[in-house]
Amino acid sequence: MRGRFLLPVLLLGLAWAQEVFDQVLFSGNWNLPMGPGLPWWGVLSAPFSHSGFGHLLSNSVIFLVLSWLVLTRGVRDYLSVWVAVLVMNVPIALLWPTRSHGLSGVIYGLLGYLLLIGWIEKKILPIVLSLVAFWLYGSAIMALIPGISPAGVSWVGHAGGFMAGLIAAWTQGNDNPKAT
Repeated sequence: MRGRFLLPVLLLGLAWAQEVFDQVLFSGNWNLPMGPGLPWWGVLSAPFSHSGFGHLLSNSVIFLVLSWLVLTRGVRDYLSVWVAVLVMNVPIALLWPTRSHGLSGVIYGLLGYLLLIGWIEKKILPIVLSLVAFWLYGSAIMALIPGISPAGVSWVGHAGGFMAGLIAAWTQGNDNPKAT
Protein backbone atom coordinates (compact mmCIF):
# COMPACT_ATOMS: atom_id res chain seq x y z
CA MET A 1 0.00 0.00 0.00
CA ARG A 2 2.73 2.49 0.95
CA GLY A 3 4.70 1.61 -2.17
CA ARG A 4 2.07 3.05 -4.47
CA PHE A 5 2.37 6.42 -2.77
CA LEU A 6 6.06 6.49 -3.72
CA LEU A 7 5.19 6.38 -7.43
CA PRO A 8 4.49 10.13 -7.74
CA VAL A 9 7.65 10.87 -5.74
CA LEU A 10 9.66 8.83 -8.25
CA LEU A 11 7.97 10.51 -11.22
CA LEU A 12 8.58 13.92 -9.69
CA GLY A 13 12.19 12.87 -9.08
CA LEU A 14 12.58 12.34 -12.84
CA ALA A 15 11.37 15.88 -13.47
CA TRP A 16 13.77 17.29 -10.87
CA ALA A 17 16.67 15.23 -12.27
CA GLN A 18 15.94 16.53 -15.78
CA GLU A 19 15.83 20.12 -14.54
CA VAL A 20 19.07 19.81 -12.53
CA PHE A 21 20.75 18.21 -15.55
CA ASP A 22 19.39 20.97 -17.79
CA GLN A 23 20.47 23.81 -15.50
CA VAL A 24 23.92 22.44 -14.63
CA LEU A 25 25.01 21.21 -18.04
CA PHE A 26 22.98 23.30 -20.48
CA SER A 27 22.24 26.56 -18.60
CA GLY A 28 18.50 25.92 -18.88
CA ASN A 29 18.47 25.43 -22.66
CA TRP A 30 17.85 21.66 -22.77
CA ASN A 31 14.10 21.31 -22.59
CA LEU A 32 12.13 18.33 -23.85
CA PRO A 33 8.79 19.83 -24.93
CA MET A 34 6.21 18.51 -27.31
CA GLY A 35 5.14 20.54 -30.30
CA PRO A 36 5.16 20.98 -34.04
CA GLY A 37 8.29 19.76 -35.77
CA LEU A 38 9.67 18.16 -32.61
CA PRO A 39 10.40 14.45 -32.15
CA TRP A 40 7.42 12.20 -31.32
CA TRP A 41 8.92 11.23 -27.98
CA GLY A 42 8.33 14.79 -26.80
CA VAL A 43 4.81 13.63 -25.92
CA LEU A 44 6.40 11.32 -23.35
CA SER A 45 9.14 13.68 -22.15
CA ALA A 46 7.10 16.91 -21.96
CA PRO A 47 5.64 16.26 -18.48
CA PHE A 48 9.17 15.93 -17.07
CA SER A 49 10.54 19.05 -18.77
CA HIS A 50 10.15 22.52 -17.24
CA SER A 51 11.35 26.02 -18.02
CA GLY A 52 13.29 26.41 -14.80
CA PHE A 53 13.16 25.60 -11.12
CA GLY A 54 10.32 28.08 -10.50
CA HIS A 55 8.13 26.34 -13.08
CA LEU A 56 8.95 22.93 -11.63
CA LEU A 57 8.48 24.04 -8.03
CA SER A 58 5.07 25.55 -8.82
CA ASN A 59 3.97 22.15 -10.19
CA SER A 60 5.60 19.89 -7.59
CA VAL A 61 3.40 20.23 -4.50
CA ILE A 62 0.13 20.26 -6.45
CA PHE A 63 1.27 17.22 -8.43
CA LEU A 64 2.04 15.25 -5.26
CA VAL A 65 -1.22 16.15 -3.49
CA LEU A 66 -3.45 15.35 -6.46
CA SER A 67 -1.47 12.19 -7.24
CA TRP A 68 -1.88 10.91 -3.69
CA LEU A 69 -5.60 11.68 -3.77
CA VAL A 70 -6.04 9.64 -6.97
CA LEU A 71 -3.84 6.86 -5.58
CA THR A 72 -6.25 6.40 -2.67
CA ARG A 73 -8.39 4.76 -5.36
CA GLY A 74 -5.59 2.61 -6.76
CA VAL A 75 -2.65 2.46 -9.14
CA ARG A 76 -4.92 1.49 -12.04
CA ASP A 77 -6.84 4.76 -11.70
CA TYR A 78 -3.62 6.75 -11.44
CA LEU A 79 -2.09 5.12 -14.51
CA SER A 80 -5.32 5.62 -16.45
CA VAL A 81 -5.01 9.38 -15.91
CA TRP A 82 -1.38 9.34 -17.10
CA VAL A 83 -2.23 7.27 -20.19
CA ALA A 84 -5.21 9.49 -21.04
CA VAL A 85 -3.06 12.63 -20.71
CA LEU A 86 -0.29 11.21 -22.89
CA VAL A 87 -2.80 10.12 -25.55
CA MET A 88 -4.48 13.55 -25.45
CA ASN A 89 -1.03 15.14 -25.88
CA VAL A 90 -0.64 13.55 -29.33
CA PRO A 91 -3.13 15.79 -31.20
CA ILE A 92 -1.98 18.80 -29.17
CA ALA A 93 1.64 18.14 -30.17
CA LEU A 94 0.68 17.63 -33.80
CA LEU A 95 -1.85 20.42 -34.26
CA TRP A 96 -1.16 23.18 -31.75
CA PRO A 97 1.28 25.76 -33.15
CA THR A 98 3.38 26.28 -30.00
CA ARG A 99 5.55 24.08 -27.82
CA SER A 100 4.36 22.86 -24.45
CA HIS A 101 5.90 21.14 -21.44
CA GLY A 102 5.56 20.64 -17.70
CA LEU A 103 3.57 18.56 -15.24
CA SER A 104 0.60 20.92 -15.37
CA GLY A 105 -1.15 18.86 -18.08
CA VAL A 106 -0.97 15.84 -15.78
CA ILE A 107 -2.03 18.01 -12.83
CA TYR A 108 -5.14 19.11 -14.70
CA GLY A 109 -5.75 15.48 -15.68
CA LEU A 110 -5.63 14.43 -12.03
CA LEU A 111 -7.92 17.32 -11.08
CA GLY A 112 -10.43 16.50 -13.81
CA TYR A 113 -10.44 12.86 -12.74
CA LEU A 114 -11.03 13.73 -9.09
CA LEU A 115 -13.79 16.23 -9.84
CA LEU A 116 -15.78 13.78 -11.97
CA ILE A 117 -15.28 10.44 -10.22
CA GLY A 118 -17.49 11.34 -7.24
CA TRP A 119 -20.33 12.37 -9.50
CA ILE A 120 -20.05 9.16 -11.54
CA GLU A 121 -19.79 6.69 -8.68
CA LYS A 122 -22.02 8.44 -6.13
CA LYS A 123 -20.16 6.74 -3.25
CA ILE A 124 -18.82 8.42 -0.11
CA LEU A 125 -15.04 8.14 -0.75
CA PRO A 126 -15.18 9.36 -4.37
CA ILE A 127 -17.53 12.21 -3.39
CA VAL A 128 -15.19 13.24 -0.57
CA LEU A 129 -12.22 13.10 -2.97
CA SER A 130 -14.11 15.29 -5.44
CA LEU A 131 -15.00 17.82 -2.76
CA VAL A 132 -11.45 17.94 -1.37
CA ALA A 133 -9.99 18.40 -4.87
CA PHE A 134 -12.49 21.16 -5.64
CA TRP A 135 -11.86 22.88 -2.31
CA LEU A 136 -8.07 22.77 -2.76
CA TYR A 137 -7.75 23.47 -6.48
CA GLY A 138 -11.16 24.36 -7.94
CA SER A 139 -10.02 27.90 -8.67
CA ALA A 140 -7.45 26.48 -11.12
CA ILE A 141 -10.29 25.64 -13.51
CA MET A 142 -10.35 29.29 -14.57
CA ALA A 143 -6.95 28.78 -16.25
CA LEU A 144 -8.66 26.48 -18.77
CA ILE A 145 -10.28 29.51 -20.40
CA PRO A 146 -8.25 31.08 -23.23
CA GLY A 147 -7.10 34.56 -22.30
CA ILE A 148 -7.23 33.91 -18.53
CA SER A 149 -3.96 31.97 -18.44
CA PRO A 150 -0.88 34.19 -18.26
CA ALA A 151 1.14 34.74 -21.43
CA GLY A 152 3.43 31.83 -22.15
CA VAL A 153 1.23 29.33 -20.27
CA SER A 154 -0.21 26.56 -22.43
CA TRP A 155 -3.93 26.77 -21.67
CA VAL A 156 -4.52 24.14 -24.37
CA GLY A 157 -2.16 21.75 -22.54
CA HIS A 158 -4.12 22.37 -19.35
CA ALA A 159 -7.47 21.92 -21.11
CA GLY A 160 -6.26 18.76 -22.85
CA GLY A 161 -5.04 17.34 -19.55
CA PHE A 162 -8.34 18.21 -17.86
CA MET A 163 -10.34 16.52 -20.63
CA ALA A 164 -8.08 13.49 -20.39
CA GLY A 165 -8.78 13.30 -16.66
CA LEU A 166 -12.52 13.45 -17.33
CA ILE A 167 -12.16 10.62 -19.84
CA ALA A 168 -10.12 8.56 -17.38
CA ALA A 169 -12.75 9.09 -14.67
CA TRP A 170 -15.54 8.15 -17.05
CA THR A 171 -13.80 4.93 -18.12
CA GLN A 172 -12.65 3.99 -14.60
CA GLY A 173 -15.92 4.93 -12.93
CA ASN A 174 -18.02 2.99 -15.42
CA ASP A 175 -15.61 0.05 -15.42
CA ASN A 176 -15.29 -0.18 -11.63
CA PRO A 177 -17.37 -3.04 -10.16
CA LYS A 178 -17.29 -1.27 -6.76
CA ALA A 179 -19.16 1.66 -8.32
CA THR A 180 -22.41 -0.24 -8.85
